[in-house]
Order: sequence, then C-alpha cells, then structure tokens
Amino acid sequence: MRQLKLNIIRMKNLIKISFLILSSFLLIQCGHQEYFKRQLICLNGTWDVEESLTDDIPKTFSHQTSVPGLIDTARPAFDSAGLKCTKRNYYWVRSFFTINNDIPPVALLKINKSMYGTKVFINGKEVGYNTFCFTPSYFNIHDFIKQGGEKNEIIVRLGAYLDNIADSIPNGIDFEKTKYFAGIYDDVNIILSDYPFIENVQIVPDINKKQIRIVAEINSNKDIPGFNMNYLVEENRTGEKCVSGKSDAVNILMGITKIDFTIPLNKCHLWSPEDPYLYKLNLSTGKDSKSQRFGMRTFRFDTTSGKAILNGKPYAMLGTNICIFRFFEDYSRGLLPWREDWVRRLHLQFKNMNWNCIRYCIGFPPEKWYDIADETGMLIQDEYPLWRASKPVGTNERILAEEYKRWMRERWNHPCVVIWDGTNETLSEVTGKAIDKVRDLDLSGRPFDNGYSLPRKADDCIESHPYLFIKYCDLWGPRNKPVEEGYMKDFFDTVRIPNNYGGGTTPESVYKKLKNPVIINEYDWLWLNRDGSTTTLTDSVYFYLFGKNLTTEQRRIAHAENVAVLTEYWRCHRKSAALMHFCELGYSRTGKPRGQTCDDFTDINNLVFEPNFFRLVKPKFALICNMIDAWEKHYMAEQKLTVPVYIINDQLETWNGTAFLYILQDDKKIIEFKKDIAVNSFGTEIIKYDI
Repeated sequence: MRQLKLNIIRMKNLIKISFLILSSFLLIQCGHQEYFKRQLICLNGTWDVEESLTDDIPKTFSHQTSVPGLIDTARPAFDSAGLKCTKRNYYWVRSFFTINNDIPPVALLKINKSMYGTKVFINGKEVGYNTFCFTPSYFNIHDFIKQGGEKNEIIVRLGAYLDNIADSIPNGIDFEKTKYFAGIYDDVNIILSDYPFIENVQIVPDINKKQIRIVAEINSNKDIPGFNMNYLVEENRTGEKCVSGKSDAVNILMGITKIDFTIPLNKCHLWSPEDPYLYKLNLSTGKDSKSQRFGMRTFRFDTTSGKAILNGKPYAMLGTNICIFRFFEDYSRGLLPWREDWVRRLHLQFKNMNWNCIRYCIGFPPEKWYDIADETGMLIQDEYPLWRASKPVGTNERILAEEYKRWMRERWNHPCVVIWDGTNETLSEVTGKAIDKVRDLDLSGRPFDNGYSLPRKADDCIESHPYLFIKYCDLWGPRNKPVEEGYMKDFFDTVRIPNNYGGGTTPESVYKKLKNPVIINEYDWLWLNRDGSTTTLTDSVYFYLFGKNLTTEQRRIAHAENVAVLTEYWRCHRKSAALMHFCELGYSRTGKPRGQTCDDFTDINNLVFEPNFFRLVKPKFALICNMIDAWEKHYMAEQKLTVPVYIINDQLETWNGTAFLYILQDDKKIIEFKKDIAVNSFGTEIIKYDI
C-alpha cells in the first residue's frame, strides 16, 4: 500500500512537471517570452558613496547610502547635505554586480531618476552622461562589462547641488524648499536581451471598439523582411488569458522601426478609481520580450459642460496634492517614499478621505507610485517640476520638449495618469511651445495643464488656485484687515469665478472669456504644521481671523471647519471640473527656516490624519454634498430669514433622500426642518427654508 501511494505521488508530480513544460511551450508559442528572453538585474540596495571637490573618482569610499534614496541617508552622514557647500561639487556612488553567462547583444543600464547630472563609469571607464534630473537615464554598457561571473564595478557621479547642471536644464527649484538632496531616487536595473529589441511600447485603449492599438518601437541590428510581433493579453491579477496572436508581417529595417497594429479585447473590462481593473500585454520579437500593464479607460474634458469625462461619462474629480520633493526634506521622511507598504497605505488613506485623484505636484515620485496608483485606483495629474511664477523659466522650448517627451514615454501606459501638467503657477511662452511640440506623441490624447499660462487647446484645462485667505497674510507687507461683517460674508456671499486670486497673474476677465474647463487644484491657505502650530504663510491669518492666543486644538478645529466650508463652497457652486485640496504630503518644518505649507497628518509614519480634519472635511468630498448658503456674522432676534441650502449629486444615478436643517443652541437642537428631495445625476437642488 505504501509503495502504491508513493507511485501515485510520483505520477502526480510527473503530471505537474509535464503540465509546466506544456505551459511553457504554449507561452512561447503565443509570444509570452518575458521569463525566457529578457533578463532584469536589479541593482537596488546599499551602495558606497563619497564626496569630492574635483572631477576625479575617489580612491576610497568611506560612506554608504541607500539606492534608491537620497544622499542624506548616507552613513556616516555628510556635513551640510542638501545645501550649497564649498567643500564638494560631486557625490560618487558605487556598487558591484556580476553576470554569470555570456553578455547578450543588448546590455542597458537604466537609472529611473537621479539628480543633479548623472555620469556613469563601468570598471573605471566612462560610459555616458545624462543632464536631466526627472526622467530615466539609459546607458549602453555592453562594451564595458565583464562576463563569466567576474565582478563589475559601477560608479555613478552626481552633482552635489542643483546648480551643478547647466542653467538651461530644469533643476526643480521651489521657492518653499531649503534643501536639495542629490541622489539616485528611483530604481536601478540592468536590462539584458537580444535584437530585435523592444525599445518602447504605447498602448492606446479604444473602449468603444473594444480593442487596443499597439505602437511598438523595435530596434534591430539588421533588416528583417516579413517580421511578426507575437502578443498575449492576460488579466493582470489572475493571469487568465484574454487573447493572443501575431501582428501582420512588416519589414524591419536596421535601427528603429515602428510597428502599429490593433488587438481585439472583447471582454473590455473598464478601469476606473472605483474598479481599477488591469490587463497585461506581453510582446515578443522571438529574441526579446516586454510586458506592460494597462487599463481600458478614456479621459477628456468636455468644453460644453465643463466637466471631466471618464470612460464616456461625467466624473467628479475630488482629491488632493502630493509635493514629493518637499517631503524629501521633511524631518521624518527617512526611506518612507521607497517603502511599498507605506506608499500603498498612503494612497488607500486618500481613498478613505473620499478622494479619487491626486496631483503629483512640482515633482515626480518614484515610478512604483504610479504602479500603486494604477492598482488602488487614483486619477493622477502628473506635474513636471517647473515652478517659476512670472520669472524666466531659464530654458528653451527645445530642451523642455525633449524632457517632456522622455517623461511622457515613461508614463503613457499608466491608466492612472489622466492629465499632463507642464508647469506649476508659471507665466511663460516657453512651456506652451514645448507642449505643442510633444502633445501629439500621446496617442490617447490626454489634456494638458499649462500652469498660469493660457491653455493651448480648447479642451485643455485651466489651473486655478483661489487662495481666498491670502487676503489676510502679512508676509509681503500689511494686508487687508477683517471686514466688519466678517470674513465669511466677505468671501462666500458672492459666487466667484475660480481664478488665481493670490497670484493676480491672470485677471478674472480672462477666465470668463475662455471656454476651457477650470480645475481647482490648490486651495486652503490655513495650513498648520503637524504639531498644530502656524506656518509663515498663516501666522497673520489666524491672528486676524481667529485670535492670537488660540490653543492647538482651537487652531486645528478652525482649520478643519474652514477647509470644509471652502470645499462645499467650490463644489456646490459648480464652477470647476475638479477640486484638489493642497496638500496632503509635504514637509512639516517647525524649526528655522520655518515652512510655508504643510499636510494634515499628525503621525507621518503611521499615516494618521489630524482627527478634526478627517471628521469635518471627509464628508465634504462625498458624492452627495450640501452647503448652507448663509454667511452673515449675526442675525437679529425675531428676524425672518430665508435660508438657501444647496444639495449636489455627483453620482451617475438620481439621488433620493431627506434634507434636514437644524438650529442649535448650546449644541442642542431647538428647531428642526426636513424635506424630501430628489437630485438628478450631476444636478443641483436649492431648498429654501423660511425661518
């Protein structure tokens, strides 16, 4: 009996092995060769690092740092890291790797992001240099590496500060930052493969025809007549096969050839923040393979309604901002931006606030963040790190367009990315001209944001930062004092057209003439540090409006209550296609030099929101939102009032419910009104209560 059981077990194992062999054969036949051809060697980890004043490779390395990470993770620490320092011009980071087999024809080093200026040496020989700071660096290292298990040395020279690159290259300067840390702040990989090599692939969803268009760039070392591209589309989470086949035969020429073909996708499960369904495309040339995730979704702005349109239907964009480059100088940052579990919890916390979109503001996070946004279901307005206000941008449209192109090629298959944002709060002709040069490269036709400059196309969005409370900020000299009837009536008694009140750069009359949809992607100006103290931009605001000797709790309640009011005000008057609070990840700089803005966490490691903010602001981002449109500071006894109450519905279905209005005295109801009401999809109803 025991022998029989062993034979049965052996037979089962033999069946499993045979099945695996058959599966591998089938995968090869249908073109899914990722695991058999292209090899990825990850170089992330602890690297040696040293500083220097001269452009000579250090003879010794006495520090270590994390890659990906920033130079302030070095141990022992460097003096004055992130600051302009006369003792150094460069950092040199070093690691080692081995390749056990023969070196294939394609051997590329990809550094996803690094700053400031990236020069690579392999085994003591210079390979190349990339001056850009926010897009990937690719280096052909084939002729520099050793095979057969020999040790290879890689050294990357980085500029120590943002002025180590040419003045014409964008460096991410931010008027609110004080430190600029160099570092390799994203993944480092070696790609090994063969020709024909897949340089890039763009997937263009067509949800109406239930198909995807594939535009693949194939790099070949020879002419190949009658070439076919093999493909397999599978469900990303389960690996279930959806469709497989081959492209029509084309002639491949030596160098780069584009192959353009379509794949039917009859299942066509749509991607959205509520249902972030992902597919995976596997392509094979027979010598190289590439896998790419994608989602079936479309996005645009409608010029007639002024709304965002997701998958052909109106969609309320409600969200926040992340200033990752500011968070890089936060006291508590450490390695949090490179911890996948922390980044995922961050995005899920945002979902828990009723947010469905994020503006990655004045800086690109690591690429893994975009994968997580795809998976958790967040719409991303992706903003290039350029903020010059009305100052010259310091570059020209040719250089900026080249960086824009690299940025778009890296991101255009992410369903989460729905808006290309060329600049923050900048007035310049350069950004618009650069946008014109590159926008047609994105075959999905995403809209562009051009900062405070005018939009380039009719269906591009206009960026609005209506900072009403800036009126009481004394930072630039004496400002307006509170009016007699109170700031509530001063701000909210008028239905305002969203523009950029604080900056004054674009007159309200210009916004009234344009038909472009407006997005409010910044508002607040009541920021508090995580300990509840005011910032440099809000010291005088709290003094004038809420009192000098407030407790921490009183400040936090005032902040939460007024952000809730701002949120319901902008939402209920329906003057914008999106509403994004500023901001939910930045620095908290309470020591000198003090910070200007902050986020709303009290515990950044555990991602704990300030309780008043979470309690009062979260409901104002629900799809059903209301506002009492009454702003007087005082009401007279026995006065007769008519109180309008706005109720909006940002769902795709009609909402039926009961609206209650309470009058409280000492936190107790003394009068209650209620009315049954129906609000159409994306509609507004105004109930008038006579009191």
